[in-house]
Amino acid sequence: MFLLRRQGQNQLENDSSKQDTKVNELRAALGPLSGRRLLYCTDACLRRYLEARNWNVDKAKKMLEETLKWRATYKPEEIRWAEVAHEGETGKVSRASFRDRLGRTVLIMRPGMQNTTSAEDNIRHLVYLLENAILNLPEGQEQMSWLIDYTGLSLNTNISVKTARDIIHILQNHYPERLAIAFLYNPPRIFQAFWKAVKFFLDPKTVQKVKFVYPNNKDSVELMQSLFDLENLPSEFGGKTSLMYDHEEFSRLMSEDDVKTAKFWGLDQKPFNLPKKGHAGAEVAPEPVSVQTVVN
Repeated sequence: MFLLRRQGQNQLENDSSKQDTKVNELRAALGPLSGRRLLYCTDACLRRYLEARNWNVDKAKKMLEETLKWRATYKPEEIRWAEVAHEGETGKVSRASFRDRLGRTVLIMRPGMQNTTSAEDNIRHLVYLLENAILNLPEGQEQMSWLIDYTGLSLNTNISVKTARDIIHILQNHYPERLAIAFLYNPPRIFQAFWKAVKFFLDPKTVQKVKFVYPNNKDSVELMQSLFDLENLPSEFGGKTSLMYDHEEFSRLMSEDDVKTAKFWGLDQKPFNLPKKGHAGAEVAPEPVSVQTVVN
């Protein structure tokens, strides 16, 4: 019985017309949408939620509705760089200046560069960069790649299992099918126990996307090089360039992207009052009453 169900799912994943039917069913089940909800719920978005729930419309609807509730309260699209810039001073998470071979946005993570102790601010900083990575995806691309460098990781810089669990909850429940692949480059032994604890909270599909890469393991290195041009890849990941993080320059780029974000979500109708020290919330315009077209 399970095999028959699995075969049906595989056929659906390879049948675009059936997928379109499922997308239409999910959109009908959601009912009328307006404002930011309509902007968020593109056909590509609905496909991601359906895929995350094995194309079960009811389960995908429940998952998507939970995300819409979360976005209505957490308001990730309203986070501005000035609010989280203090978290990024060391470059512990940043958007790379290069893409992978499939044109996907790349996030570089360096847990050994951890510089703060606030779990809430760490998560908010990561959510901001997830939204920014999505903003910078090329048309037709829904996923991003992660490169994780463990240089300098210690018991003092490693985040807690609880914080990791909270991050995993947000990633898996509110950013489904956004991660294409994550390369964990040469993690130290102290990471092994942490991985065993964190892996318990990961969906099996997500676990399959996590790839450990060791310089002395030919297969893992070749897999990484199949997705990244060595000329662009930093030496910390076995490439030929240097990983240089310029906080001032990165802040300039993020501030420019904040303008694009505000425009996309219809928040540019009213200027933002950015906080002087980057810790207070920004004033935002009210949500538009309706949107006539869906932005793909």
